[in-house]
Amino acid sequence: MSTPTVERPLAPAIADPAPLGLAGFALTTFLISVANAGWTRGGGNEWLAYALAYGGLAQLLAAMWEFRNGNVFGAVAFGTFGPFWIGLYVYVKFVAGTAGENVLNDLGWILVAFAIFTLALMILSAQANLALFLVFLALELALIILAIGRFSGSTGTIKLGGYVGVVTALLAWYLATAGIAAGMGGRVKLPVGRPLIRPL
Repeated sequence: MSTPTVERPLAPAIADPAPLGLAGFALTTFLISVANAGWTRGGGNEWLAYALAYGGLAQLLAAMWEFRNGNVFGAVAFGTFGPFWIGLYVYVKFVAGTAGENVLNDLGWILVAFAIFTLALMILSAQANLALFLVFLALELALIILAIGRFSGSTGTIKLGGYVGVVTALLAWYLATAGIAAGMGGRVKLPVGRPLIRPL
């Protein structure tokens, strides 16, 4: 006697979460970068709330949906930089003011740590498309420049890192917009370029 076959219902398809993750990354990167560039007139922490809510939470949610879609690169990238922004929020709000804390040194090492992993993501992104590679290239440069600026205490270097961060944000916004346009299936299509490295 054969055992009956149990048919499991297919999970419903979900929309591409990458544009949400990219948009959250772009906006938060833009806000902290204009602060680093010295363009804001407030206390310099205007980006903090959005680091937690949009750059952090939205990217973390996008990461979980990317796991559901089977996109390991998107899941790990958003799952890395979502907590990056959440961690930065927690550090600035609750640790940076601690007596004896060397904030510049701490931030320098945090930036170095993320620059190391961003380098790996940058290399792997070359297999996707040119626009994604440029996002990670600009991010890698921004992280390195800002790390140097934090270690040295050089305001000029931090400003330069802010300028590169603004470029990073604009590239990420472009890629997010291209993803939204592709998901809508309309006439508007934004080119993202061919992969620099062809996957096997």
